[in-house]
Amino acid sequence: MPIIKIDGKDFDTETLSDSARAQLVSLQATDAEIQRLQIQLAIAQTARNAYAKALQEMLVKKKN
Repeated sequence: MPIIKIDGKDFDTETLSDSARAQLVSLQATDAEIQRLQIQLAIAQTARNAYAKALQEMLVKKKN
């Protein structure tokens, strides 16, 4: 009997209606997608920082 906590209240997932279970599955899938996208964003931000640093170094070298 998996228990989930929503707004500080515990719910037994086996007692949820089919509709509520479907909403829970959708919520869990959405949370997983948000986490995946946050990881992708962190990767993109890291790459952007590296590109910006490389460009800055090139511009400094060109100036000298």
